[in-house]
Amino acid sequence: MLLKPLSTAAATVGASRTQMRFPSPRDGSSVLWDGSAFSIGNDFTRILSYNVDAPGWTEELTALHEDVDDEDHFMSVASREQAVLSLEQWLDVQEPVILDVGCSTGYTLALLRHRMPQAVLLGADCVRRPLERLGRTIPDLPLFQFDITHCPLESDSVDGVVLLNILEHIEDDRRAVRQIRRILKPGGVAVIEVPAGPHLYDIYDRRLLHYRRYRLGDLTDLMRYAGFQVIRASHLGFFFYPAFWLAKKRNRRLAGSTVEMQQATIDRDMRLAGHSRALHSLMAMERTLGRSVSYPVGVRCIVACRKV
Repeated sequence: MLLKPLSTAAATVGASRTQMRFPSPRDGSSVLWDGSAFSIGNDFTRILSYNVDAPGWTEELTALHEDVDDEDHFMSVASREQAVLSLEQWLDVQEPVILDVGCSTGYTLALLRHRMPQAVLLGADCVRRPLERLGRTIPDLPLFQFDITHCPLESDSVDGVVLLNILEHIEDDRRAVRQIRRILKPGGVAVIEVPAGPHLYDIYDRRLLHYRRYRLGDLTDLMRYAGFQVIRASHLGFFFYPAFWLAKKRNRRLAGSTVEMQQATIDRDMRLAGHSRALHSLMAMERTLGRSVSYPVGVRCIVACRKV
């Protein structure tokens, strides 16, 4: 099935500038993107949906993140900025096709569109509600609902993939990474961020349905095992890691408390200082220094990898 421009209005759509093949959710049906919706036979849909089985994520969890982790949260801003910087630095394609897996509210896609206006952008998530909202916010963006471990996109079809805090929600992370490599073109770049420190796994991680936290070395080994070349590996949140470590140790003492008390503590902490100007400035300084150094510890692990 061929994706191609169908009208002058569609010329503003990133995906309409590049011919792409999308497999159909229905056997024997053709799929076309007309600039605002997919046509499947005689039907039209804003979101191309495939079978989804993703126990590591729920609608409730989406609502929690949207409530406390909004566009201006200092860690969210730092994650998006670092991901886009990595793509700008390592993706040497004039009009790259970039897939944001777990796009949710679309903040990363909006930043990509602003900073890389020539890029062809695709958004994917495993839950439908945020995709429906995003489809109304950015009406000319092709959106997909699927589980990355059963990714329906064709092999060698995209130039860049972004996964920000998604891999820890997937039980079979090796399979997910193999799928990412499969859909990337040779030389394509994947930018992945995950929570750091297995020894810090606590009630917060259980509340957020994390299967695990990662050591940076384990994450790079995972990527190399799948056939990637790791071109950058570091941590995010180096400068406030001591405070984070203390908070995680405190959370472990709450393991025997009621579920209600645990949830109240977690929800409060997720909101705490999220919009602090001081923390925004600290993360900006960390990002600047991080251009020339790799941080040995932090709140999250970040890697940029190339398909070889």
